[in-house]
Amino acid sequence: MGACATRFTVLVQLDGRDMATVTKGLSRTMARLPEQVGKTLTWDRGMELADHKTVTAKTGLDVYFADPRSPWQRGTNENTNRLLRQYFPKGTSMAGLTQDDLDVVAAKLNSRPRKTLDYDTPADRLQALLH
Repeated sequence: MGACATRFTVLVQLDGRDMATVTKGLSRTMARLPEQVGKTLTWDRGMELADHKTVTAKTGLDVYFADPRSPWQRGTNENTNRLLRQYFPKGTSMAGLTQDDLDVVAAKLNSRPRKTLDYDTPADRLQALLH
C-alpha cells in the first residue's frame, strides 16, 4: 500500500513554476516522506519537471509521465485537483500562499473520508501503512 493506496495529499509551496524551482521544492519535500510512501510520481507533461532525473537521484522516486490527453492515467491527481478547487477556485492567485496555508488545506483533504478508501481517511490509511 503506497501513497496512491492512501490517497494522502502533500502540497508544496513554490516560488515559481520553472524547472529549477519545481525540482528543488519537490525533491526537498519528497525526501522528507517516510520510505513506505514516496516510491513513484506520475507527472503531467509540463516542462517544469524536465529535470526529473535530479528528482529521482535526490529522492529515490521513480518518475513517470502520463501520455498526452490521457487524464485517466492520473486519476488520483485529477480527483485531488477537483477537491483542491473547493479551496482554490480556478483563477485564484497562489502567490500569497505560504507552506502553512497549504498544510492546512492538505490536512483537511487528508482527514476527509473517501469512498474509494471504504470511507477511511487518507490520514488513517497512512497511519496503517506506517505501522
